[in-house]
Amino acid sequence: MDRKIIFKYLSFLIFCILVLNLVAIKFYWYFTIRWFDMPMHFLGGLWLSSAIIWFFRKLDLSLKSIFYTLAGVLLIGILWEVYEILINNNFAQNPFDLPDTLSDLFFDLIGGVVGVILLSKKTFTTKENRVQ
Repeated sequence: MDRKIIFKYLSFLIFCILVLNLVAIKFYWYFTIRWFDMPMHFLGGLWLSSAIIWFFRKLDLSLKSIFYTLAGVLLIGILWEVYEILINNNFAQNPFDLPDTLSDLFFDLIGGVVGVILLSKKTFTTKENRVQ
């Protein structure tokens, strides 16, 4: 798959995440719709895995590449959760919520897996590889 197409896909996806996040903040969806952060973490993981694949030019997607991509998604997800914990403890005065943190990491990883699958499907279905 062409890197330009992947870049357009990444740009569109991050724009959708931005718009959803802005609307969610404006209408307090993160507080009124308890599950709303789940699709946001899924989309974030999807974008992040795709961005890692694009950035490191790993369109061959070997088992090693897939492992490093998902490890990158998990690492960024953990760093994001640490950031959330620090903000919640210092500013929002919300207690630590282990089930929410684990759920967020789970949806980050599921989004990452879907990103790997989507790009691997598109990578391996080029004209040369299609069965006639």
